Amino acid sequence: GVTDVLCEACDQLGWKMPTKIQVEAIPVALQGRDIIGLAETGSGKTGAFALPILQALLETPQRLFALVLTPTRELAFQISEQFEALGSSIGVQSTVIVGGIDTMSQSLALAKKPHIIIATPGRLVDHLENTKGFNLRALKFLVMDEADRILNMDFETEVDKILKVIPRDRKTFLFSATMTKKVQKLQRAALKNPVKCAVSSKYQTVEKLQQYYIFIPSKFKDSYLVYILNELAGNSFMIFCSTCNNTQRTALLLRNLGFTAIPLHGQMSQNKRLGSLNKFKAKARSILLATDVASRGLDIPHVDVVINFDIPTHSKDYIHRVGRTARAGRSGKSITFVTQYDVELFQRIEHLIGKKLPAFPMQEEEVMMLTERVAEAQRFARMELREQGEKKRSRNDNDDDTEEAIGVRNKVAGGKKKKRKA
Repeated sequence: GVTDVLCEACDQLGWKMPTKIQVEAIPVALQGRDIIGLAETGSGKTGAFALPILQALLETPQRLFALVLTPTRELAFQISEQFEALGSSIGVQSTVIVGGIDTMSQSLALAKKPHIIIATPGRLVDHLENTKGFNLRALKFLVMDEADRILNMDFETEVDKILKVIPRDRKTFLFSATMTKKVQKLQRAALKNPVKCAVSSKYQTVEKLQQYYIFIPSKFKDSYLVYILNELAGNSFMIFCSTCNNTQRTALLLRNLGFTAIPLHGQMSQNKRLGSLNKFKAKARSILLATDVASRGLDIPHVDVVINFDIPTHSKDYIHRVGRTARAGRSGKSITFVTQYDVELFQRIEHLIGKKLPAFPMQEEEVMMLTERVAEAQRFARMELREQGEKKRSRNDNDDDTEEAIGVRNKVAGGKKKKRKA
């Protein structure tokens, strides 16, 4: 039931056949019903809500027509790209409203009244409260993408505020790869008599994904990581760490060993984050190290291997992380590092996805041969981290030079450091 203009746009994007979730959700959405869409990650959820919205917009053109809420900034930019691509022929304007970017320019963009706003909840509330003349009283569509994550990141109060100021008479779409109690609570508050389009009711990972684990002593984690990157060289990797600090440390470590690695985490400025992501997307870097900021919804087609360097504490996050590879029918690998402290968490993951994972085959002697080089790189990485910390404190701003290993090599080579006047 999608109009020809939009079908052509899909063709140009190379979408030939609708995915399962699109087959289920789009017809219902076109009838004007509220939707709860549950589908595993990588299954075309964005298309499932973007097409009905654009179609409705064609029928009744209006400014400030739809609002899409997402949990992370990177995801907001990605959804915006899809809207722009699908709506390019009909002149759709969309604006991304997220933190980490100057509010003034966003206020100006909102004053132009775009058709579609894609936002993270916090910054949107900020604009609703402080930007003169901006309101969402005419809104027709509300979409929550990765709804469980929006609520898990404790955006509940913000979401409540947003629900209070938008019209009751609207269509609401809730999309998520996993269903939680909070989402069910939200569904009662926000949706009228919704249709549930569940493509996967149990938590599952895609069939074409080969999943492995490695059981290792935690002190040799770095050496094993280097071994695997060497073994599978030529692939592109996403490596998930649990903290910003560990992400940064591992990125520096790998860089010292000559890998093209790049970090992405919440303590980087927004421009740096987008920069990292774009370098990785453009294949200028083959390894992206990230915290869970990147585990949701990011669609980077060429990821071949996902490595869980630190095992996720919530087993549902495992599904989202490994869903970064084997997307849209391609195949991929995932390898999870299990140390002596992670056994219970790992068993929970196996229980959740309902399968026992095989061990990844490896030569332990070869790993042990790497330990000396890795230990030296670890030392450099620690020095660099410390130096970055000091630089940050002395400048006290966000200017972090993670791309270049800052002067440590010169220092090791015996260069003198000039004192800078504070």
